[in-house]
Amino acid sequence: MSRSATAVSPIRATDVQITPSVPADGTTGAPPQGVALPEVKNPRETSPADARELSKLFFARLRDLEEGTREYQYARNTLIEMNLSLVQFAARRFRARAHGGGLDIDDIIQVGIIGLIKAIDRYEPEREVEFSTLALPYITGEIKRYFRDTTWAVHVPRRLQELRSELAKAQETLTDLLGRAPTVREVAQHLELTEEQVIDGLVAANGYTSGSLDTAGADSDEPATSSSRTTRPLAERLGDLDPAMELFEEFHTLAPLLEQLDERDRLILRLRFGHGAELGISQMQVSRLLSRTLTRLRAGMLSV
Repeated sequence: MSRSATAVSPIRATDVQITPSVPADGTTGAPPQGVALPEVKNPRETSPADARELSKLFFARLRDLEEGTREYQYARNTLIEMNLSLVQFAARRFRARAHGGGLDIDDIIQVGIIGLIKAIDRYEPEREVEFSTLALPYITGEIKRYFRDTTWAVHVPRRLQELRSELAKAQETLTDLLGRAPTVREVAQHLELTEEQVIDGLVAANGYTSGSLDTAGADSDEPATSSSRTTRPLAERLGDLDPAMELFEEFHTLAPLLEQLDERDRLILRLRFGHGAELGISQMQVSRLLSRTLTRLRAGMLSV
């Protein structure tokens, strides 16, 4: 994108002069040699009405230029800067949403410029459609994708991200019709989805926002009117120790050691700690074999 010059009063289309070559001093914003295009010294300051008229001229010339040449870059960059007002117009719609999500409005504008560039590259003047008619959907679409891909606290599949918006609209519509919150079945019928798909979407919607485990709150079992309610971080109030976690580690260590035993020793363990069937040997022999096997396993676990 070409560098903007110092701010001046808005440029009118009638004030633009045709300059077929680059000035000797290489003034920024002047058209390259051999390009019959207006010299727009400060395209960002062009008024929207004049930008529309000038854009038609630049688009008509852009299609005749070879991509990658200096002439092409001048025309394309000038079109981008002259139409930045479209990006600013579209970004204003998302200002509150950006602040609510902790985003910088400048980032939203930069994303919108990507949509503007895509619209410029795809615009076909021969269709006789206003450029803004094509550009605004590209710009807003790019901004919406940015929100969709970056504002979720937990990454979920895109189909579930899109389903969240559909569920919110369906719930709002059905609430107005029914006078109450709709059930999962009613939402599924309204959207022509299965109940499982609706449940997946509702669960995924919980990943849009998140809270810190350091957030302090009162214990739920204390009366709400108590003046002496104690507050603790969520990390101390949610969850509990799972005794199975320790067993999991032990089983994970024991599994490869069991594979090293011969078939008879593994069978004894299965019978001793499983079904307790008879082996056809005396109880003393079972105890002796079992003691030897367990001693070997304990030694193996301690050496890991």
